[in-house]
Amino acid sequence: MIRRMILMLAVLGVVLGGYYAFQQFKAKMIHQALSSMANPLQTVSTVVATTQTWQPEVQAVGSLRAVNGATLSLEVGGVVDRIAFQSGDDVQAGQVLLQLRADDDTAKLAALEASAALAQVNYDRDQRQFRAQAVSQAVVDADNYNLKNARAQADQQRAILAEKTLRAPFAGHLGIRAVDLGQYLNPGTAVVTLQALDPLFVDFTVPQQALSSVAVGQAVTAKVDTFPDQTFQGKIIAVNPTVDTDSRNVQMRASLPNPDHRLLPGMFATIDIAAGAPAQHLTLPQTAITYNPYGSTVYLVEKKGEDVSGKPQLVARQSFVTTGATRGDQVAVLSGVKPGDVVVSAGQIKLHNDVPVLINNTVQPSDNPNPVPTDH
Repeated sequence: MIRRMILMLAVLGVVLGGYYAFQQFKAKMIHQALSSMANPLQTVSTVVATTQTWQPEVQAVGSLRAVNGATLSLEVGGVVDRIAFQSGDDVQAGQVLLQLRADDDTAKLAALEASAALAQVNYDRDQRQFRAQAVSQAVVDADNYNLKNARAQADQQRAILAEKTLRAPFAGHLGIRAVDLGQYLNPGTAVVTLQALDPLFVDFTVPQQALSSVAVGQAVTAKVDTFPDQTFQGKIIAVNPTVDTDSRNVQMRASLPNPDHRLLPGMFATIDIAAGAPAQHLTLPQTAITYNPYGSTVYLVEKKGEDVSGKPQLVARQSFVTTGATRGDQVAVLSGVKPGDVVVSAGQIKLHNDVPVLINNTVQPSDNPNPVPTDH
């Protein structure tokens, strides 16, 4: 019995020892597997933080408008007798553009001018007779008033006749003709649009905070999407003396030379205003910054020992940064990064502190200070 008991205890001890050894081996393998899975190698792209010169700018959007612009029409009605322009002509101030039929008015003017001439003859004759004491002063006074009345009626008819002629009120570029020869025009009917195209005004607004760095005479650069590769230079000529109480913006006006008439009134424009002296800023692509409610961060790539092959082992380290102004695809970093630091520009969503990384810069995010939209 004792021998059986000892044998049974020995077998039980072997079974328990084997089970314990298996559990220890399994725990070790699980720990090794989890350790190897904790920090797998991650592929990222990187940039080197550099310092660049930035020109502080105030940006705004606005609309172009002509210095002088009007839709021309006549104050009186009538039949179009002559059209003296073509659509798209450049005209001078005072140039005749259109004439209404005015035969009846011309005849009336001739009759009134004849009456005024007769009144002048009667007045001159009565003055001579008055000096010879042949007529009284009352006759001379009546002739004088008759002369003035005849001249006034002639001037009135002359004004009515002038209203049947459309003249350019200022020099500019004509639009599309909207009337035809022989057509009857009611008073106020639009005939053609006239726009003075050189120079042009651009009206825009800036926030009240920018008033300290923007003033009359300051240079501006305008861009329109019609000519994406071209900029137009001008200067501020007026600042509205009041700030809008709803938006807290102030309206400004700049003048842009437009000798080739490429810009047209009504175009949308973006405005850049150079404000202050150029400054040096450490810059990064905006994709390198991770914006969070608790602060903005970047991942720096640092060396941490060597791997089994003797190559430097690179790891990621998170760093909180303070960002400043943006310029295109770039952002200014005020603190948290030093010039020369290697910063992850793409792939940081996969990272946390001390994760080993592999750098692959064959594809880089945009880092253009002046990006231009492209069609694909």
